[in-house]
Amino acid sequence: MSILKITITAIILIMNISTMNSQTERNAKDAHGINVGDKAPMFKAIDADTNQFSLEDALKKSPVVIIFYRGFWCPVCNKHLGSIQDSLKMIEEAGAKVIAISPEKPEYLDEMAEKTGAQFTLLYDEDYKIANTYDVTFKPTSMQLFTYNTILGGKLKKTHSDDSQRLPIPATYIVNQKGIISWRQFNPDYKNRSSVKEILNALAETQGDD
Repeated sequence: MSILKITITAIILIMNISTMNSQTERNAKDAHGINVGDKAPMFKAIDADTNQFSLEDALKKSPVVIIFYRGFWCPVCNKHLGSIQDSLKMIEEAGAKVIAISPEKPEYLDEMAEKTGAQFTLLYDEDYKIANTYDVTFKPTSMQLFTYNTILGGKLKKTHSDDSQRLPIPATYIVNQKGIISWRQFNPDYKNRSSVKEILNALAETQGDD
C-alpha cells in the first residue's frame, strides 16, 4: 500500500473516531436535530416481535409521525406516549401513522407497551443508528445517569445495545409522503414534549405537501 493510501486511510479513521466520540460524549444542548424541510433519513428497525418496519415502505401509505422516547423507566415518556395512545384514533383519522423509537431492546418495548397501552409501533434503535441520523443522540450527566439507572431502574447498560448509556432527545417529527420533514417538536428539556393538538394541527397544515 502506498504512503498516500495509508495517509488517506488514517485520516478517514481519525474522522470516524472523532465523529463517534462527539456522538458518545456530547450533552443534550449539543444535539440540534434535523430541520423542517430536510430530507428525512430512511431507516429499518424491528419491533417487540422482531417484525421489521421500513420508513420508506410506510410512507407509501401515509405520512409518519416519529416520536423518540427515552425508555420504559421514564415517567414523562410514559405520560407522553399514553396521551398519544389516548388520541391515536384522531391522529390516524388525520391520515398519519405513529411510530415511537427508543434505544431499548425488544423485550423492553413490550414493557413500555404494557405501561402506556400503546397500540402503535414501538421500535428498537439498535446502536443508536436512527437517533444519530436524526441528530438527537446525547450522553446524560453522571448525576442524571444515577437517577435514571438507580432511582428509576433504567439499567441502561443492560437495556441498550452497548455500554455508552446514550439517550435520544425526546423529539417528534412528521415526515410527509415525499420523505420531507414537514414539522418537528425539539427541545433539549426532556419535560417538553409534543402535544396531540400540535401534531393534529401540523398534520392539517401540511396535508397539501403530500
